[in-house]
Amino acid sequence: MDQLERKEKVTIMPFEMCPVCGNEMIEKEGEKLLRGGIHTAVLKVQAEVCLHCGERLYSQETVRKFEEIRSKLDHQETSEFQPLGKSFQVV
Repeated sequence: MDQLERKEKVTIMPFEMCPVCGNEMIEKEGEKLLRGGIHTAVLKVQAEVCLHCGERLYSQETVRKFEEIRSKLDHQETSEFQPLGKSFQVV
């Protein structure tokens, strides 16, 4: 087995401290709600979250995925998404 295969994957967090309030950041999994046109999507993502103010920071790859999903929602290209139910507006 070569040396690269034996190494464990190490996550390097770009921010040790929150850029908003200066407190500690931790990596967490959470849900992100995305809207595009009349559609909404929910996805699970990794984020760095501030333990004090709750600020969330996403990787560039995750933000690109958000943009791609929003674009698909805007253009009603939702065939690859799994329906979760219906949304309603209360007036």
